[in-house]
Amino acid sequence: MDARSNWVFEQVLDSAREACAWNRWPSPARAGTRAAAGIAALALALFAPVLRAPVQAQTADEPYKGKQIRIVVGTAAGQDYDSWARLIGRHLPRFLPGNPTFIVENMPGAGHILATNFLFNLAPRDGTVIGMVSRNMTEAAIMKLPNVRFDPGKFNWIGSPELNHRVLFVNVASGFDKVSDLYERELIVGTPGGAQGVSAAPILLKNLLHMRLKIIQGYHSPGDVILAMARREVDGIVQSVGAPEGARRQWIESGQMRVLFSMEHERVAGLDAPTIFEFIKTQEQRQVMAFLSSSMELGRPLMAPPGVPAERVARLRGAFDATVKDPAFLQEAAAMGLEVMPQSGERIAARVAAVMATPKDTVDEAQRASASE
Repeated sequence: MDARSNWVFEQVLDSAREACAWNRWPSPARAGTRAAAGIAALALALFAPVLRAPVQAQTADEPYKGKQIRIVVGTAAGQDYDSWARLIGRHLPRFLPGNPTFIVENMPGAGHILATNFLFNLAPRDGTVIGMVSRNMTEAAIMKLPNVRFDPGKFNWIGSPELNHRVLFVNVASGFDKVSDLYERELIVGTPGGAQGVSAAPILLKNLLHMRLKIIQGYHSPGDVILAMARREVDGIVQSVGAPEGARRQWIESGQMRVLFSMEHERVAGLDAPTIFEFIKTQEQRQVMAFLSSSMELGRPLMAPPGVPAERVARLRGAFDATVKDPAFLQEAAAMGLEVMPQSGERIAARVAAVMATPKDTVDEAQRASASE
């Protein structure tokens, strides 16, 4: 007990003794231990709130003081989600009371399903573990893909640092110059497999739009597919295009690759390429493509497990919102070739809810079109 606390305790104890004298009670020395216990209990009852108050205030004001926060990422180190998570982890602690430390834990497997299952079922629910997993996890849950054990609507969404665009890259050396070529001869496309968009989209394009694609699955990561393209093992990949200053735009500018089309409703500024929706022939195809393209609107979502106290979710969201506006964060992102286009946790949650409301017949058709042969 420090000097101030000891002084307060003595004052309470003196007050208890005076109360005994005023009521003509016998002093503790004469009445024995029973009366002494009564005085002590009275003193502790009066003093306990004083003792507890500083501790409670510290817990409420700085729940992260002295803590370590883990960011679980559904990819191996060096991939896009990992790069964003590490960038956020270097800056977000400055905006959380208590200035906790952050570490990134990579948990690749089953196209982000392993990490998402962990966050939903096993991660602590005290705000010390958050995650960044594929934007396609909402679709994976709605379509009831194997091994999915999570409900996207129950996650506490914190925000997203970017809004990207998915495109079909082809090797210039392949001779594919326009979308119509994909209906005339076969393009070999590489994918890692799993529930990622980079794997699901080519299957959808083949089954739903009847493009002549030969799909080679099983690469460890999208980066390995890019290496395979350099070796001419494959000639195409569906991948996000990245910022204008990023490496993937440089693939185009260098003449190595071209973009045949994007997979959103609107054309992408700065890309001389149509959108896939310009080649859709039926309303059913349009609805399925709209459902499977909706994931791009989630960006690179950051979330906390279900059951995290609302007050801590609010702190995490506030810290994220402050981070993505911070000059130091923006400067480092630009140096990494990353384009910051943030979305709040509330907006991500609303987008997830909208996707979860997709009509069942559209989901059923998407399941059929996305099934591997």
